[in-house]
Amino acid sequence: MYAITGATGNIGSKAADILLARGEKVRVIGRSAARLQRFVDQGAEAAVGNLKDVEFVTRAFTGATAVFAMIPPDYAALDFRAYQNEVGESLATGIRKSGVKYVVNLSSQGADLAEGTGPILGLHDQEARLNRLEGVNVLHLRPTYFMENLLMNIPLINRMGVAGSAVRGDQKFAMIATRDIAAHLAQRLVRRDFAGKEVQDLLGQRDLSLNEAITVIGAQIGIPDLKYVQFPYEEAARGMTEMGISADAARLFIEMSKALNDGLFAVNRARTPDSTTPTSIEEFAETFAYAFAASALPKAA
Repeated sequence: MYAITGATGNIGSKAADILLARGEKVRVIGRSAARLQRFVDQGAEAAVGNLKDVEFVTRAFTGATAVFAMIPPDYAALDFRAYQNEVGESLATGIRKSGVKYVVNLSSQGADLAEGTGPILGLHDQEARLNRLEGVNVLHLRPTYFMENLLMNIPLINRMGVAGSAVRGDQKFAMIATRDIAAHLAQRLVRRDFAGKEVQDLLGQRDLSLNEAITVIGAQIGIPDLKYVQFPYEEAARGMTEMGISADAARLFIEMSKALNDGLFAVNRARTPDSTTPTSIEEFAETFAYAFAASALPKAA
């Protein structure tokens, strides 16, 4: 049986679907029974609770052959790093107390760095925390920038006719579709072909800039002249808080953007067949177009 944290998120949900389609036993973990119900309908077992609750996490992991462990982001957290550490410690303690022997941990490009990476620093800390667990085989997945992050441009495109963020438009870096992370995750959970503490980079299909990505997306959604704009850091942070992201989380995301602009992570990473995944930006643009079209649908009164 495979226990999946973040089962309603972009990666956990896709991995759970893959495992259930294979006929595997799956325990989906989340805070909402209603949102987990679609997995239960496919034969999964649901564990509903809060990942800050060590006893709940221990019960959710007990009996699992392998666990997918991640710290789901809480963008409204007033102290984002404190939140990461609280959940991270709970996950590590639950792994130890449950006796599970195989863990795939969702980390990130840049988790090798000890400072200057904003929220990625919490994943650096979590890698170190899990590495201290004795007798547990841990695979740290370090995916790059999610293509799904580009979906956050949809309200901006609808409102202002441009896409943008605090990241440089001309900086080439690795981007990945979350479906490719999920496919790799599901495969490694089933194979359990890792021992001790290992790291796996996942770098997407190719490196590209946001200028290039938005050009591809613009063509797909019928706006061939769609432009990408780099916003000043203060303006970008203000936009995040207007979206409901806490000031502390916005500050950390700006720090991460600066690190990406400076090429501290995800830039010029050496590729291997194992770290290169199949989904191209052209393929992801179809997903973007679907979400963009849905955003334009009239809302029921």
